[in-house]
Amino acid sequence: MGTWGTGISSNDDFADVYSEFFDLYNDGKSVPEITDLVIAGNSEMLGMLEAANNVWFAIAKAQWECKQLQPEIYDRVKTIIDSGADLILWADLGAGKAEIAKRRNVLSKFLSQLQSNKPKAKARKKRIIREPIFKKGECLAYRLNSGNFGGAVVLEAEYGTELALNLVAVTRINQPEKPTLFEFENAEVLIKNFANWNDEPEIIWICNYKPKEVLDFVEVVGSITVTIPYLEKRHDYPFTSGWKRTLVNATEWQFESEKVKSRPRKTLKMKKLLKNSFLDRLFDS
Repeated sequence: MGTWGTGISSNDDFADVYSEFFDLYNDGKSVPEITDLVIAGNSEMLGMLEAANNVWFAIAKAQWECKQLQPEIYDRVKTIIDSGADLILWADLGAGKAEIAKRRNVLSKFLSQLQSNKPKAKARKKRIIREPIFKKGECLAYRLNSGNFGGAVVLEAEYGTELALNLVAVTRINQPEKPTLFEFENAEVLIKNFANWNDEPEIIWICNYKPKEVLDFVEVVGSITVTIPYLEKRHDYPFTSGWKRTLVNATEWQFESEKVKSRPRKTLKMKKLLKNSFLDRLFDS
């Protein structure tokens, strides 16, 4: 959950989703379209009890600030709060009586805010063109919570936009030593079957969000050749701003799940994501 307080926005999940929403809002997209994109891009968190409430709270808060709170979003949040489901979750996660009392008060005030009429919609910020954090083909190494190294490959980099997206394929690399380029190229892609996932590969667009924080925990090991033009497949993959959640948390959650259930039936080799044709593979070998 990444919680640092009892406030509605005092956790990583809320902060990431709220930021995603307004990145898209400032990019000129409509609130209904943004909502659909954010829900689709965060389906992983919506399948996890400890994260789902914060996702809905962030969407509701953002919609309210835009003066376009959808009835179905409000009803979902009201049900979560009125039922006490969020407080039960906090108790299950080890919160004490004082924290739960504070959280109850926060939730009550939040629901009252959503029921109020915001005088003016939040203004869209001027569009700022950014550069993607990583280049196409770069191989990313980072420490997992276990202390081992994980790894991911950047399949695409989008230039000339505000979001400055990277398409990233996370691997099953989980080893004490920093992975080599050979190991990246021959790795298996992480297939998810934890929570509500049904053998889905962790291939996702991630925006240029807090690049300094990303570079604090991610190291570029080197670069391999990727010839497939993934910008043509722009809408084939989900979107997020959560670098650590995608690279580290998804890997940890999958490996933890495999301790009590079988590995995914599907497999996908990284090599299949790199080369577009037989000739590409032939001349690169």
